[in-house]
Amino acid sequence: MEIWQILLLILVGFVAGVINVMAGGGSLLTMPLLIFMGLDSAMANGSNRIAILFQNATAIAGFKSKKHSAGSYGLILGLSALLGAILGSKIALEIPDGLFNKILAAVMILVVIMTIVNPALKLKEGEELVEKLDFKHKVLGAIALFFTGIYGGFIQAGTGLFIMAALSFINRYNLLKANVAKALIMFIYTLSALMIFALDGKIHLLFGLSLAISMSAGAWWASRWSTGKGQKYIKWFMIVSVIFMAIALWFKS
Repeated sequence: MEIWQILLLILVGFVAGVINVMAGGGSLLTMPLLIFMGLDSAMANGSNRIAILFQNATAIAGFKSKKHSAGSYGLILGLSALLGAILGSKIALEIPDGLFNKILAAVMILVVIMTIVNPALKLKEGEELVEKLDFKHKVLGAIALFFTGIYGGFIQAGTGLFIMAALSFINRYNLLKANVAKALIMFIYTLSALMIFALDGKIHLLFGLSLAISMSAGAWWASRWSTGKGQKYIKWFMIVSVIFMAIALWFKS
C-alpha cells in the first residue's frame, strides 16, 4: 500500500462519512475506489464494511452526545435489516466480478437519480410531521427494512438512501430522526454482513481500517455539527463524482 493510496482513502473516506450521515450514498465513492485500487469486487465489498461499521458507531455516539436516540423501534428495524443482510451477503459472494461491477455501476446511476428526486432528502431538520408508529406501520417498516437489508448485504452502496426513504414514507420521520435511526440500523446489519465476508476471507484489513478512520471522522463531524445542513453543498459534488466512477467501472468490467 503506497502513501498516495492512504491519502486518497483518507480524503475520500472523510467525504463519504459526511455524505453517509447527512443522507446516505458514501459507499458510491468508496466501493469503486477500492475496486480501482486493485481489490476484487467481493474483497472491496467486504473491506468497505469495516468502514461502514466504524462510521455508524461514531455517528451513533455523535447523535447520543446531542441527546438523540433511535429508541426500541430503531433496534427492531436494525434486527430486521440484519436478517436480510445475511441473505444479501451470501448472494454477493457468489456473483462473478464482472457482473458485480456492472450491477454496481447501474446502481450508482440509479442512486444518483434517487438522490435528486427522493422526497425524504428534501425534508428539513426541523420539519414537523405526524409520525406513524402504530402497529401496522411498524410492521410495514420492519418488512421494508428486511428487504433493504438484503440489498445492503449484497451491495451496500446507497443503502442509507433507501432506509431514509422507507422511514420517511412509511413512518413519516423527519430528516433528523431518520438520520439517527439510519445510523443504528446500518450499524446492526453491517455486523452480520462483515462477519460473513470475513469468514469467506474477503476482507482487506489495512484498506478497510484506513477508510474506517477517515469515514468515522467525517461521520462524527457531520452528526455533531451539520445534521440536516449542508446537503446542497455536497450533493452536486457527489453526483458528478459518482457518474464519472460509474462509467469508468462499467467499462472496467
